[in-house]
Amino acid sequence: MKGTARRMAFWRRFRESAKDPRHALGERGEKEAARYLRKLGYDIVERNVRTRLGEIDLVARHRGVLVFVEVKTRSSGEFAAPELSVDERKRRKLFELAQAYLGRLGEEVDCRFDVLGIILPPTGRPVIRHIRNAFQAEYE
Repeated sequence: MKGTARRMAFWRRFRESAKDPRHALGERGEKEAARYLRKLGYDIVERNVRTRLGEIDLVARHRGVLVFVEVKTRSSGEFAAPELSVDERKRRKLFELAQAYLGRLGEEVDCRFDVLGIILPPTGRPVIRHIRNAFQAEYE
């Protein structure tokens, strides 16, 4: 019975989040990010990789390097640049997610972490800030 209740709660949250405008904005930002990265020659390997630890927005390959991409989207840059919200706690979480992902691959590959800050104004073109190799994986 507990498992059934948990699944029902999950789907209820899922339906509610699908109605959330922030969720829709984040989804649009991730699509813009994937499009932008493809133009730069990145191969998008996976989107929205979900694990019990959390989610990796994009996993891509670029010049033989596996790139874990965190996308932060806002409708304006009025308060702060979106990429600034990737703080120490979020970097540590991304590192843990990347470790789990690499463990599933079962092979050793070069990797890095990129952050894309995207502003999607109601009118006009998106503003994209791409921070390559945004931080080093220094956690153990």
